[in-house]
Amino acid sequence: MSRSIQIQNHPFRFLLYLEWILLVVAAFSEALPYPFRRFPREPLLMIFTIVGFGLMGLRLPTGKHLEKILYTSLEICLILLTVGVGGIRLFPLLYIVLVIRSCLIFELPGRLVVTGLSFSLFLFTLLSWVEAFERRPLLQERLRYLVWGYSLLFGLSLAFVLLLMNALLTERQSREKLTFAHEQLRQYALRIENQATLQERNRIARDIHDSLGHSLTALNVQLETALKLWSSDPAKATNFLVQAKRLGSTALQDVRHSVSAMRSDPLQGRSLAETIASLTEEFKRSTNISPICNIWLERSIPPELNIVIYRIVQEALTNVTKYAEATEVKIQLQALPNELNLIIQDNGKGFDLKQNTTGFGLQGMRERTLAQGGQFEIHSLPKTGCKIMAKFPLARV
Repeated sequence: MSRSIQIQNHPFRFLLYLEWILLVVAAFSEALPYPFRRFPREPLLMIFTIVGFGLMGLRLPTGKHLEKILYTSLEICLILLTVGVGGIRLFPLLYIVLVIRSCLIFELPGRLVVTGLSFSLFLFTLLSWVEAFERRPLLQERLRYLVWGYSLLFGLSLAFVLLLMNALLTERQSREKLTFAHEQLRQYALRIENQATLQERNRIARDIHDSLGHSLTALNVQLETALKLWSSDPAKATNFLVQAKRLGSTALQDVRHSVSAMRSDPLQGRSLAETIASLTEEFKRSTNISPICNIWLERSIPPELNIVIYRIVQEALTNVTKYAEATEVKIQLQALPNELNLIIQDNGKGFDLKQNTTGFGLQGMRERTLAQGGQFEIHSLPKTGCKIMAKFPLARV
């Protein structure tokens, strides 16, 4: 069941204050002098009905439809009682308050019904007052013009109030939907971030197990063999020590790769071109392959996109080192007015896309690209190398 509208959760607090102001103005108007003043037959009852009508605005029903109808019926009874016992001059203000409240508790059809009923009761009350005057032709004609002019003015006022309330409620509903959508998007982004972090950790754990674990195991075997042969065949033991040193260097390189992958800010204040150059230098030391780099960055790139580009290039070079058996690598990065294009191509042994698209590395590159609203493609066949293409949209500057 919907929660009733009260002071603490009123959607438009200023409307509640406006109701009170209108009711106070209507009550005080009865104390003003008037040549044809007709005193209330029951002044205390009139005061109590106005106060009761005002207090009803402190709690508006929003649950069952029958409860709303009973609430509105009670409001109308209080208005008719106030007008009947007091002859209050500014009674149209009470109907305006009634229409405002109906807009908060009813949908559009209910609002139209209450507005039409308010205008009908207003017109009936006004005509009944006119009938109380002495029937004189000239006076009646003047009163007739006065009644229709007053009715037209009041009808336009009710229409204005109804349109204003509909606009306010529509704007509020749109804002609530936008807030809800923004919260859903934030929650979704957090889930994606957590999932990406978990996948990155799993990938690093797998890399450490496959590369560092293998290197350290082989290093331990080489050292044990060298110790056994040192007394009987020093020359052969020296060969095993050399192999152990090489394995130790490989293990150290793997550790550096893992540490670099875990950095939250891999650029560390450097430009994207500088960080890619650092990656290619490290790649050259590991593989003796000097990548061909063509980088055209003639405009600024968002910081978060710089990190994504760095991670994709880093992962692509790692895959080339481990699996491609390539002799040539090309890296092309170009910033166009509306998009940023990245192409990484090698002449290695390639692979079957249907059997290798679920790896952590390729999946991570794809997810990073899609998270930035980009497009990611891989072209590869056995013995034909691999070509990775990523396109990212850029805002105009």
